[in-house]
Formats: sequence, structure tokens, C-alpha cells
Amino acid sequence: MKKTFGILIIFIASFFVAGSFAQKPVKKIDTMVKTDSLVQKFYAINHEPLYWLSTRKDIKRANEWLTAIEIAKDSGLVSRKLMTGQIRTAMLPKNMRDKALKANTDKQITGVVLNFIKELQEVKIHFDYDEVSASRPDSVYIYQLMNSKDKGPVSQIVSKLDCQNPDYQVLKKFMRDSITDKNSLKYKSVLQSLNYLKYLSLYGRSEYIVANIPETEVRYYQNGKLKLKMKSVVGKKKNPTPTIASHITNIVIFPFWNVPFSVASKELLPKIQKDESYLERNNFEVVDAKGNVIDDSDLNWDSYTEKNFPYFFRESTGPNNSLGVLKFNLGNPFSIYLHDTNSKSGFAKESRFLSHGCVRLEKPIELADLLTRGKVNVWELKTGQKDTESKILKLDQKIPVFIIYMPVVVEGEKVIFLKDVYGLIQ
Repeated sequence: MKKTFGILIIFIASFFVAGSFAQKPVKKIDTMVKTDSLVQKFYAINHEPLYWLSTRKDIKRANEWLTAIEIAKDSGLVSRKLMTGQIRTAMLPKNMRDKALKANTDKQITGVVLNFIKELQEVKIHFDYDEVSASRPDSVYIYQLMNSKDKGPVSQIVSKLDCQNPDYQVLKKFMRDSITDKNSLKYKSVLQSLNYLKYLSLYGRSEYIVANIPETEVRYYQNGKLKLKMKSVVGKKKNPTPTIASHITNIVIFPFWNVPFSVASKELLPKIQKDESYLERNNFEVVDAKGNVIDDSDLNWDSYTEKNFPYFFRESTGPNNSLGVLKFNLGNPFSIYLHDTNSKSGFAKESRFLSHGCVRLEKPIELADLLTRGKVNVWELKTGQKDTESKILKLDQKIPVFIIYMPVVVEGEKVIFLKDVYGLIQ
């Protein structure tokens, strides 16, 4: 009787430990709630109640995965809330005697491994505007796990699932070897850059453009290789360039510059009130909301203020236009685009945070020539005059553009921390 009672006590205690381990994470950790559906799908595909705990070989494999997860947690690449310690306790031989408890533990192992695989590849980046990113179906992670069963050591599988970008690998090693304080701005800066590199590996495709705001540089990749690199000018601290994941759909050759109303009313209007010849000297014309040209000689400029000014300014086309001779239209709600400029001196400055938010390009003609596969008339662009006819050149396919805020970059094996001009790393 005593023996039976003792066994009963052990069973109840072990069930309580495993039960509390199974329930608490569901209440406290959102990612584990999401994993529940992953686990259900996994076992529906697997058609067996046990994946990890049926043989010694499979148990060993489970422990390899748990070790890989613990290493990733220590490096800060995945959440520390993945509960490997409690799973190891549940896997002790004394807790494996009950079939129901054993099946429950098997599912817990599957859940934490699938969540790890998913978290390892998910990107924790927010864009101010994003029309490129898309969530991956859960089936991707399920089949990654199933297909890895007899494919070598788990450590090698994890390395293959992780981002393969060379700069990513350099930064990951730097973070592991050189940063101990995970609350420091240094750590947060590296982590943000790691996430951007992971994002670009996932969504960059074979042809894309990256404009890194802190670096004030733009890169164009074709067939996955760097084809063109140039300096850029981005928004001032008070007019920051937003982060955007979008597409270039067309290029405007000899664009007009439709002056943003805030710039028109706050900056240009006071200059015109002081000197009405400012409009003619700087190639501006006055237009109404429908784009109709207004005869500015009939306007009583002194009667207008920032609040009641009813018109807009449009700058004539040509090399002296503020947008230069090329504008790369980019889908977004902020009226942000890439463009040439008539003010080339900004590229010679070390700090190039000078614009109202748009991205000025040092080599716009070279970029347009590459994007259009040689369809632009380079000679016309270089010799264009004032009031040259504006034209729109559509691209054969949309080109992804990523305007990012990556505060740490890699040159060779050297890790470089850039100035956080906008103060976004907190």
C-alpha cells in the first residue's frame, strides 16, 4: 500500500510540474500562443504522437536542439523566454513514465524548436511605410524542421537557417565577443543592424536599392551583387527622412519641382515678399491647386501669410531645378523620392543631413542608365536646358527600394558605429 501511495505521489507531483510548465507560457508569452497552431499543424503532418521521445537517437536530437537554442539565447539573437530549462526537467526519466505526460512534453519540445526556427529567421524591423514585406507561412518552419532530421549536426542546420550575409556574420561575432551589456546603446545599435541585414537577405531579391540614412550612402544591387555606390544627402534632424520599403515604378526626366506647401509658405513666401524678382530669378511659377499657372504680377504679396496663402510654387525644368534632371518616383504617403540635385556641393560635406526629407543622389544619371538598361539619353540629360520637356519613363519591372536606419556598418572585417543623428537608438 505504501509503495502504491508513493508512486501516486510521484505521478501527481510530476504531472503538476509539467502541467504548470505547459500552461504558464501560454498565458504570459504571446509567441507560445502562436506556436500552438504550429504544433497542431506539425503533428497533423507527422501522423505520429511522438517525434522526439520515441528512441534514444531522437531524444539525443532533441537535446542538441535545446543546446542550440540556449547558445542563441545567450548571444541575444533569440528571445530568452524560450523555455529550454523546464523542458529538460520534463524530459527526466522519472517524468517520462506516464504516456500522456510524455506526449505533452514531446509537443512542448516541438513548440519551442519551431518557435526558435521561426524567431531565428523572422525580422524585427519596423518601417514608417512598408509595401514590400510579407509574413512567411508557418508551413515553411514545419518543413524546415522535418527536412533537417537526418541532415547532420543541429549546429550546422542552425547556421544554414541563420542569415548568410557576410556583414551579418561579422556583426554577430562582434556582438558575441565584444558586447556584454545587453541594455547598452552599443548592443541595441548592433542588434538593429543585424535585423536590417537579415531583412535585406530575405526581401532584397536580385535587384534592389538601399539608402542607409545614418551612412548617407546609396547602393544599387543587380543580380545580387553591388553594381553602383554613391553618396547621398538626406533629411535634416528637424526634417528626418522616413524609413521606407517600397518600389520605384518610373523615372521622371527633367522633372518639375512642386514645392511642398510647408516649404512654400514658410520659406519661399517671406523671400518673395522681400523681393518679387525672386520668383523669376529662381525659375519658379505660381500655380493653383489644379496646377493652373497664375500671373504672379497680379498678386498682392503683402496680404498673404503662412496661414492664408492659397497657391503653390512650381520650379521650371532644367539642370538648375532643385530636383536636377532626374526624379525616381517611389510609392509612399510622405512625398519622399530619390532625385538629382542642382546643389552638388552637399556631397563634398562630411555631414550630409541637409534636405527636407527626400534623398539626393550623387550619381543619378548612372543609376537611371542601369535601371533602364541603357534606355535613357545620357547626352540629353547632361546638356539639357531650362524648360526642357518633362517625360516619364516607365520601368519594365518595379525595383525594390529600402530606405533604412542602420547605425552600424561593416567594411571588410571592421565594425563602424555611425552617428545616431535622429536619436532613434534608445
